[in-house]
Amino acid sequence: MSVTATDLGLTAGTWNIDPAHSEVTFTIRHLMTKVRGSFTEFSGSVEIAEDVQASTATAEIKLGSIDTRNADRDNHVRSADILDIENHPAMTFTTKGVRVEGDTNLVDGELTIKGISQPVTLEVEFNGVGEDPWGGTRAGFSATASINRKDWGIEFNVPLPGGQKALLGDKVDLQLEIQAVRA
Repeated sequence: MSVTATDLGLTAGTWNIDPAHSEVTFTIRHLMTKVRGSFTEFSGSVEIAEDVQASTATAEIKLGSIDTRNADRDNHVRSADILDIENHPAMTFTTKGVRVEGDTNLVDGELTIKGISQPVTLEVEFNGVGEDPWGGTRAGFSATASINRKDWGIEFNVPLPGGQKALLGDKVDLQLEIQAVRA
């Protein structure tokens, strides 16, 4: 049985991401701990269809807006060694399908980083819909995914003494907290 927008209290149509009330964050292993970071400049929209499984989303994240709370590290990540923002200033996500498996909502899409597009599946939680104090209607979504940075040609690493570990892990965990406003 498919879920309708009406079942969720949503109105079919365009919902724009509100970057002031949303977050795009990540974690990656660095040495023996995980480093957390965020991207502070992004935009996108969700097209909610009456049949929710026909909905789509697009997003663009400005890679130069990376913030790991360390300016030297951020500058290195922006460099040609890692993200090469001079040649690839943004990463994009475009939905390819929405599906439900049991109690889990999945959004299949294509993530493009450094000109390389790869499939990614986001596990999405719908957090509800309601009116805001300014006369608008907002919906909230949380989403997570894990990717391997090497799938996008991000190969930079430094071996650590002893040869068993490297400076960076390959796995990057993505976390999205999205508040979208009905257009």
